[in-house]
Amino acid sequence: MNDHDVENVASLLKTMAHPLRLKILCLLQDKEMTVGELRDEVKTTNANVSQHLTILRSKGIISFRKDANFIFNKIADNRIIELMATMKKIFCPDE
Repeated sequence: MNDHDVENVASLLKTMAHPLRLKILCLLQDKEMTVGELRDEVKTTNANVSQHLTILRSKGIISFRKDANFIFNKIADNRIIELMATMKKIFCPDE
């Protein structure tokens, strides 16, 4: 890896490393979810979930689509899905 790649990966991992963002990414591995659905799962406010989703979107980690009055969030990069699955396998083997 060259220095530019190292910096990019480090920035991506730093963004993902926040506990709430990591939990959101775990939830988004298998399906799209709205802010309300995520809020219910992570037990925080809509505003807090939205703030973290904005950070994840700014790094290209997640994307969204609108359907009527709902915004569905999903992981935008298959490499992130693979990374999350690998971390789950290594760190959460009993799940």
